[in-house]
Amino acid sequence: MAFSLKYIRFTSQFGLFCAAACLPLLSFAAELIEVTDIRFAFYSSGWGANTDDGMRLVVFNQTEDQLRLDSIFFLKNEQQAESVEIDINLTIPPLGFADKEFEYIDLLQGNECISRTLEEDWKLVEVSNYTLNPSVRNLIIENTDSFRIYQCVENVQTTWTNVNTESQMEFHEWVLFHFETRRNN
Repeated sequence: MAFSLKYIRFTSQFGLFCAAACLPLLSFAAELIEVTDIRFAFYSSGWGANTDDGMRLVVFNQTEDQLRLDSIFFLKNEQQAESVEIDINLTIPPLGFADKEFEYIDLLQGNECISRTLEEDWKLVEVSNYTLNPSVRNLIIENTDSFRIYQCVENVQTTWTNVNTESQMEFHEWVLFHFETRRNN
């Protein structure tokens, strides 16, 4: 009986120790998942056809302050490609949308996931810093007999300015390359 009481006391103390040790790690993980004030998506009809069509950026400001999206820097870390910096300089109204047209910029270079997916005849639909399922990374998130969605991920550094206070924010986050394909039946 004494052994089982010691064992129960040890396991409960060990459990409390693990909970106390893991709590800061969980807090750190929550900080990494922090939501940015700006949601954005790039679109290009050039991704669906062999054209030199430009790109369109659509941005949503999730704050009650006027913001200016200064730049988005595709870091291309751990890849065999140069980083890509896009100067944006776009003012977004509070809780509102703004958009801007660009000449075509190659965002697809040097990413093995993107290259492999394009070779498998997927179509790139958008590049954005949001998804319906934030736990998805390089997984098929919908798979039916007629339609599939796939995502690749890259790191970016987004810089914006609060126009009211002139304070500049720099945010490191993921962008997702959203692909889709239709099956021929």
